[in-house]
Amino acid sequence: MYFVRTVTVVPKLPDKIARLGELARNLWFSWHPPARELFRQINGPLWEEVRHNPVRFLLNVRQDELEKAARDSDYLDLYNQVMNELDNYLTAPAWFDREYPQHAGQVIAYFSAEFGVHESHPTYSGGLGLLAGDHCKSASDLGIPFVGVGLLYKSGYFTQRINREGWQEAHYPYLNFYEMPVKPITNPDGSELIVSVELPGRTVYLKVWQMKVGRVVIYYLDADLSRNNMQDRTLTGQLYGGDRDTRISQEIILGIGGVRALRALNIHPRAWHINEGHAAFLLLERLRELVQAGVPVDVAREAVRAGTIFTTHTPVPAGHDVFSAEMMEKYFGQWYEQLHMDRETFLGLGWDEEQRVFNMTLLAMRLSSFCNGVSKLHGEVTREMFRRFYPGIPLEEMPITSITNGVHHLSWLAPELQALFDRHLKNGWRNNICRPETWVNVAAIPPDELWAVHCQLKEKMIRIARDNLRGQRLCNQEPALRIREVERYLDPAALTIGFARRFATYKRANLLLRDRERLARLVSDPQRPLQIIFAGKAHPADRAGQELIKQIYELTNQEPFKGRIVFLENYDIALARTLLQGVDVWLNTPRRPLEASGTSGQKAAVNGVIHCSVLDGWWPEAYDGENGFAVGEIRAYPDEDIQDQDDACSLYALLEETIIPMYYDRDRRGVPRAWVELMKRSLQTIPPQFNTERMVKEYCRLFYVPAVERDIRFTGDNYTPARQLQEFKQRIAENWSRVAIISVKAGDAKSMGVGDPLHIEAVVQLGSLAPEEVAVEIVYGNTGDQSFLYSEVLDTSCLVRTARQQEQLRNISRMPMTPAERLPDGNHRYTGRLILPQGTLGYTVRVRPVHPDFAHIFELPLVAWAPAF
Repeated sequence: MYFVRTVTVVPKLPDKIARLGELARNLWFSWHPPARELFRQINGPLWEEVRHNPVRFLLNVRQDELEKAARDSDYLDLYNQVMNELDNYLTAPAWFDREYPQHAGQVIAYFSAEFGVHESHPTYSGGLGLLAGDHCKSASDLGIPFVGVGLLYKSGYFTQRINREGWQEAHYPYLNFYEMPVKPITNPDGSELIVSVELPGRTVYLKVWQMKVGRVVIYYLDADLSRNNMQDRTLTGQLYGGDRDTRISQEIILGIGGVRALRALNIHPRAWHINEGHAAFLLLERLRELVQAGVPVDVAREAVRAGTIFTTHTPVPAGHDVFSAEMMEKYFGQWYEQLHMDRETFLGLGWDEEQRVFNMTLLAMRLSSFCNGVSKLHGEVTREMFRRFYPGIPLEEMPITSITNGVHHLSWLAPELQALFDRHLKNGWRNNICRPETWVNVAAIPPDELWAVHCQLKEKMIRIARDNLRGQRLCNQEPALRIREVERYLDPAALTIGFARRFATYKRANLLLRDRERLARLVSDPQRPLQIIFAGKAHPADRAGQELIKQIYELTNQEPFKGRIVFLENYDIALARTLLQGVDVWLNTPRRPLEASGTSGQKAAVNGVIHCSVLDGWWPEAYDGENGFAVGEIRAYPDEDIQDQDDACSLYALLEETIIPMYYDRDRRGVPRAWVELMKRSLQTIPPQFNTERMVKEYCRLFYVPAVERDIRFTGDNYTPARQLQEFKQRIAENWSRVAIISVKAGDAKSMGVGDPLHIEAVVQLGSLAPEEVAVEIVYGNTGDQSFLYSEVLDTSCLVRTARQQEQLRNISRMPMTPAERLPDGNHRYTGRLILPQGTLGYTVRVRPVHPDFAHIFELPLVAWAPAF
């Protein structure tokens, strides 16, 4: 054994193009085609070989190629243009500066277990990470003072290989962070910034890295340090890998280590956004900071809650991390004293008494001022899932709202289509994506031009698909004949469906396979053939998902499906972008209502690809009957097999009767006019609404700015507002059992004329509470229909729909009643006058606590309802 010192010899950037190094380390290049062209023009094959990683590109490009580019006047013109655009992007006043100048510099921190920004940084698994990446990009575009916090996984998620039998094989590459667009943070003395967290019996040290995403910086934590033991060095090894101890350790590193990293960087956020429950331990660290600074723990809880936002992304129980009491004791037993809590109080922060587990989602919900799902339907399902924690509160008034996910258009929109839009849309369309009027001129794009661009993208996609299949077979050492035959696979003229996503069973990748004879007729039709491209990864521990992949792979090798149905391996951002831009139809078949939002169809739509989906996630909000296709019905099913059968039949009928005939109905120039009109309708209606610019603006208006202002208020004046709110809540909770509605008097008419007033009088017992501490109100809304709700079945990996009739008000409105007098017995008489809208309505009276510092009317989930009257 002998000692070897390593050194990296890299080409030197000529002075005229020296800023390529800066550009390579800002992910702004990922949504700016001219920036990527700077690298491609130097050496196109190398750019593809390094998977569009500019840092790795600059490490491997030849010196003479750089010198040649620096002497090329056309190249220098492009270089100067790009650098000027980057400088202007980074320094020009942005939307947030104009909209909220009073909050400039008041940082919003966004914690997520994964960030899918670009294929050059493969530390993401799927939709959650891609959403986080697009969120950061739009936060940058809008100039929000925003930082991300995540983990830097040494092996990322995993690289997928499909073997000759069709089984998924998971390979874990050893990522070289110095060849990726991240770099370590250093202290003023040049040393690397290190923070630490405590795990049972030891301290784990974490190196802090940064990645620039336009104006935004994402900070990553890395445990792969020599000062950690070998087991701890692997804690940031794999995304969603390892056992329960690995999972809780990763979440401690993310949440607690993330807060400590920001403090070490002298970053003190005013708002904290928890993107899924994986990062919820940040709440405990912030509590500990305040308690150790002398703030009483109950006051600290109000202060922490004031500036916290929590977003949940899944209605699937397995997506909500839970830990046993014993595991929490093992990892947090030493925290009880630091937080001035006993064991039961500490566990109560996230305890689910019914399931006897510590639930990270509950921890986040209980210590957040704002909580949301990621589509309107998902908000409804989430409220139903957690309704048992809000007894007596109407579903729609529970403190869980929704902001529907979007996508960062310029990251997913094909450059060829961008060029087409440059010619036909108004100048500046890139900066006005949210405005419907931006997309009006799509109608004026000549059909043959739009179709020609689509066909160009489709041919490009098929070339890449064939390369993928060829690579699979070469890797599997298959016969030369098998390798050559992929050149005949996939017909650019055939209707092509894309299905690419995470292979969880509830996403039903095999829905189209339920009737193979019917499917065989579709793919083998000589005049109007159908072809399908599948791609996606199953979690390495998800055997059922892997079996779905094997089932589809086996089908691809059978006649008549061979060459018409293919499975592409190693689905990532680059392959997703290719498919989303090149297929004709994007198919989504989740078992409703298990798709929280889904955004792949939005990415397809911005490329003129038609979305065909079950009415789940975001699609019910977007579908208007003329901008895509809907599979199945909006109804509850008591049996999953019946639901799958109905949805499969609906999908087959849709293909046979509508989609295929429309696609193949061509004019004399070979253009499917009706199909192109559908593409245009999709472009006009979906991109203006379902984008992250709109989404992030909603987060700002509804959550970020209110959270910043609450944090400023609650931490001011030595935490006096937090203390006052805590004392109010405690007093209300202690005395609420004495609050009751004694009687209600109202007109006994069964029908009323439009405009007739309804007079209501209520006698209310408040005990020791004052009238100004409660709201006595008339509540009215629609009633009398059957409401299909979703009940959770925790011994499966999904939710089973259970239909049950429940008399409950919907579309609730509230009318405050006026205190009229205090009665001799100490009770209070309230009166109200209400003019009801037309229709059959239900109404009642209730009492709830009120406080000007409540973030939600049921921040304190207490209510007293009127008895029958």
